[in-house]
Order: sequence, then structure tokens, then C-alpha cells
Amino acid sequence: MSEHSSCDAVVIGAGAVGLAIARTLAMRGLDTFILEKNAHFGMETSARSSEVIHAGVYYPKGSLKAELCVAGNRLLYDFCASHCVGHKRLGKLIVASYETQGAQIEKLLHAASDNDVGDLKRLSRAEIHALEPELSATEGLLSPSTGIIDSHQYMLALLGDAEGAGVHLVRGAAVKAIARVAGGYRLTVDQGGEKLALECRLLVNSAGLWAQQVARLIESLDHAFVPSLFLAKGSYATLSGRCPFRRLIYPLPEAGGLGVHLTLDLGGGARFGANVEWLESADPARIDYAVSPELPAHYVPLIAAWWPGLRPEMLAPGYSGVRPKLSGPGAPNADFRIDGPKTHGLQGLVNLFGIESPGLTASLAIAEYVEGLLRD
Repeated sequence: MSEHSSCDAVVIGAGAVGLAIARTLAMRGLDTFILEKNAHFGMETSARSSEVIHAGVYYPKGSLKAELCVAGNRLLYDFCASHCVGHKRLGKLIVASYETQGAQIEKLLHAASDNDVGDLKRLSRAEIHALEPELSATEGLLSPSTGIIDSHQYMLALLGDAEGAGVHLVRGAAVKAIARVAGGYRLTVDQGGEKLALECRLLVNSAGLWAQQVARLIESLDHAFVPSLFLAKGSYATLSGRCPFRRLIYPLPEAGGLGVHLTLDLGGGARFGANVEWLESADPARIDYAVSPELPAHYVPLIAAWWPGLRPEMLAPGYSGVRPKLSGPGAPNADFRIDGPKTHGLQGLVNLFGIESPGLTASLAIAEYVEGLLRD
């Protein structure tokens, strides 16, 4: 990138979603730059996810999360197969630990049907025991289309496609100002202390945790179109020794998250999480990703509700991530916000806010959606 550059499109943020968007725009013939403030792509939310390919069970009918997760699930499996990205369609069990939770199981079953997740199956206690003998549950749901993915391999494949289509990834590039100019936008970028200017016709703010801060830099964007940000930290504990489960195991969802669940990685490792810890500050620069050494002790009784064989010494502190949420404690989970010109009135601009789970699963579908907003 030279001192003064121009292009068709700029994507701010090189997480999984930003990479997918840049890839799609470039494959539509647009000269595209990705600006990433970190030294490498995918270092924040995308690097700290559960790496689960979700089916679309949990989200309200008609929501962007439901629509884009279901579409993204199919696109992602196809992409992984065609690009040799590590993944497994393991399936997931969502389990009730108490007889009184039957109504919640029924609600999830109806939600999945509303979202066209057609392969979800209700299981009895005996059927669950036959699949996972060490699992204790009164009943549950089997989601065969849930799986796991190597997210780093996935982002590498996205970047490979994108660069093959002409995308320029500029790392260590912090956006400092965004001005309106004739025909588009002029971005002032700090790269290693050097001030650079980049002009574009189309601008996509896919900055994840930083999306609100980036949006406030955009000249003429009414701040009424910049939603409040709430940060929810989720921490994982790792399992030592052999994991007795072949599938992902989830309890029923809780406020702000999906409950402390079991996920597996492609190397056979197992981890439990994530909890929901609301952070006092909404400033991403103040996030502390450290995991408390007391976390495993807190998780043991929650996990033991569906895995009685767990012993405290089998868990150790793992890693954490932070969800960029648009609703706070006690409020219903908010949908994705993907605001195009018809929302905020600025031609050629799309802002993405609150792209938490199932953002990784939905990334390819989000990219198609954003390209459609820009084309319209």
C-alpha cells in the first residue's frame, strides 16, 4: 500500500467474516483491500471461538442469525470439502438433566423446525444412553449437522482464495479517520507510524469487537446508527486424559450463552465452556483474556449434572474469548446487525455489529448478504 492508494472496496477487519467478505467482493471483480490493525489475521474473536459448526437450532425465526447460520452451515461444509480444510461432522446432543426441562426441549425442537433445520431428532433417556453411555440425561435432541472445524486452516483458505482473486491484506494498519469524498470514502491509516491514505467506493466495517469504534470514525454517519456494545467474556477449561464422548454435548442454553458444554477438537482434545461473564468496560482495549485458576472448580458441578463421572482433577484452566454483544445482562439475546445504505443512508457503506456466535458458521453466508447490500 502506497502513501496514496485507491481501490474499489475496503474491508476493515481480517477475522473469518472480514476475510469471507473480501473474498466474495474480489471474486465479483472488485479491487479489494483488507485493513487489519493486528500483526496477523484472525487474532481476536475468530481465534478464540469454540470452532463449532452450528446447525441453527437456537435462533428466533426470521432472525439474521437463523437465516445466515442455516445457509452458512451448508456453505461451510462445502467449502471445507473443496478446500481440504480440517473438519468433522460429529453431531451434537442437547440434553435435559431434569424432568422439568421437557418444555425447553420442545421449544428448541420447534425453533429448529421454524429455521428449516430438518435433521434434528428428539431422543429418550435410553436412546441417549445407547449413543453416549456416560451421559446422564432425561431426554435430549440430536443435531447431526453440527460439527467442528480448524478455524485457522479455514481463514488461511479464505485468504488464499481472496489473494488469488487480487485482494491486498494490509497488516498492522489502524484506521484513524474516515472521510466522505466524491464517489466514496477516504481512510486515513496508521501503519507502523506512517500515515497513509486509501480511497474506495465501497466500505465494509467488519471490525468485530472494534466495530462501534470504527463506525464512529465515519464522517456523516449519524451516531444513532451505532448501537451500544456489551462485552461478555467466556472461559474454557480443558480435560486431561481420555474423553468418553464422541459427540459434542450441550446442556440447555442459558441467558447470554449456550451453557457450559463439551466441545472437541480435531486432535481429540476436549474442553468445557464457555460461561458468561459480563465485563464492566465496553472498551476492547481493556479486555483481560486470563482464565481464573478457580474456573475448573466452578465448572465441575455444572458438568456433573450431565456427566457424573467427572472428577475435579480432570479439569485445568484453558483459554477465553469475548463476545461483542448488542444486548446486556438480563436482556434477550440480540440479533446480528448488518446495516447497509437503506438503513443509514450512506451509499456504499455496510457496518456489521454484534457478530458473535454463530458468526464463524455463518461467515460465507454473511459475505453473500453483505455483497447483496452493496449491489442493491
